[in-house]
Amino acid sequence: MERPLILVTNDDGITAPGIRNLISFMNEIGEVIVVAPNSPQSGKGHAITINSTLSYEEVTLDGPQKDYSCSGTPVDCVKMALDKILTRRPDIVVSGINHGANSSINVIYSGTMSAAVEAGVEGIPAIGFSLLDFSWEADFTQAKEYIQNIVRRTLENPMPKGIVLNVNIPKLPAEEIKGVKVCKQANAKWEESFDERINPHGKKYYWLTGYFNNMDDSEDADETALANGYISIVPVKFDLTAYEYMKTLEEVMAFNAVKESK
Repeated sequence: MERPLILVTNDDGITAPGIRNLISFMNEIGEVIVVAPNSPQSGKGHAITINSTLSYEEVTLDGPQKDYSCSGTPVDCVKMALDKILTRRPDIVVSGINHGANSSINVIYSGTMSAAVEAGVEGIPAIGFSLLDFSWEADFTQAKEYIQNIVRRTLENPMPKGIVLNVNIPKLPAEEIKGVKVCKQANAKWEESFDERINPHGKKYYWLTGYFNNMDDSEDADETALANGYISIVPVKFDLTAYEYMKTLEEVMAFNAVKESK
């Protein structure tokens, strides 16, 4: 029986410890092809490269998989993989493991999750994995069994097209992780400001700073699950339509009906 083809990517760059660990976990499940940025691309969201050229090259790093380093964003990597590198459609795309959380509002900014969402646009099952630890020396192995089980179950139970999974893992030893919870995206946001400074030439420059404001303590929110020692799984879709407001908006915009009746 043919092993599943797994496309692995990330936003921290192809040499980041998170993706190297994810690759080793996926090698135990299927045939792995890696297409990842040649440099860090955190916070790029769903950006694509349109005003400059793209390139990729095969690199030798570790393991039996094939690794390709791409000059573009995480979304570019998925697009390039599907159009130029892979010889057949992948059975699943896994992105990460990100160094740091992509829970709650972070999903909007995340290059890790945008790569997964891009796969979802193409109707391919996809999962973004993130660990709540920014350290380059973070221990990713404590969640290996959970990560592999989530991937295996997704392969065995295909999701509706267009839905991808956002998986966040608390910074805990394996024995302290309580399990997995399916959650909603918490209502939270970054309260941001720009720290103003002056360079040696007298010109102003700015550093983005701020703090994370969680306004959601509901039991089914991803932030709640993570705070209580659970791995959170949020099903995500790229259709941003606010269906619950459509009827009201039709009433608000009823001037069109008057025009059409004349």
